[in-house]
Amino acid sequence: MKKIGLVGGTGPESTLIYYKELNRRINERSGGTDFPEITIESLNLNRALGYVESEQYEELAAYVSQAICNLEKGGAQVIALTAATMHIVYDMVAQKVHTPFISIPETAAEYTASKGYHRVGLLGTIFTMEKDYLSKAFIKRGIEVVVPDPATRVLINERISKELEYGIVKETTVEELKNVIQNMKNEHGIEAVILGCTELPLALNDENSPVPCIDIMEIHIDRLVELIR
Repeated sequence: MKKIGLVGGTGPESTLIYYKELNRRINERSGGTDFPEITIESLNLNRALGYVESEQYEELAAYVSQAICNLEKGGAQVIALTAATMHIVYDMVAQKVHTPFISIPETAAEYTASKGYHRVGLLGTIFTMEKDYLSKAFIKRGIEVVVPDPATRVLINERISKELEYGIVKETTVEELKNVIQNMKNEHGIEAVILGCTELPLALNDENSPVPCIDIMEIHIDRLVELIR
């Protein structure tokens, strides 16, 4: 079994889910005989988001690259970022990575295309909704990506950064997010919604969402399990 390296901490809640789910799924698929070897390089969330907010992408890429270098030195054979937002520098960082480096956007877009969806909504941090580092993987596969209006994007970003990043899930926030998705379905005819932040599954899932959820974290973890077994 291959050793996996995770660049985590952005944020801590999703990193915990990656760790627990990788252990659970590997153990389950092995019939209870194995657990994976995992190394986590945890970044300072505020420092990383500060680079994103100020568009200091060179600095962010260097910060992430150092974390990956540490993982490679520690023997990681498969590497992944546990946050969608950090993929804003994925292409810059990937050039320096000597180990299989599994992209959240590419993995999620492949999954979405396999489901036959043609128009999907996208929720995430304001950077994920307004930049193209996640959506371009879908667009190049012929999938239209719809984002909420500017005021709603600000609201969603606040709920993620002030609540979900800290593991706080308020029922009022869940209702707000459900209403956003319902409006996108009514106005734009979205067939599914991309949960474009790895904290959003704390609040949304197929059971409470008006349309099917494309859970990028779930899809990403499944791909990692396939690769390390």
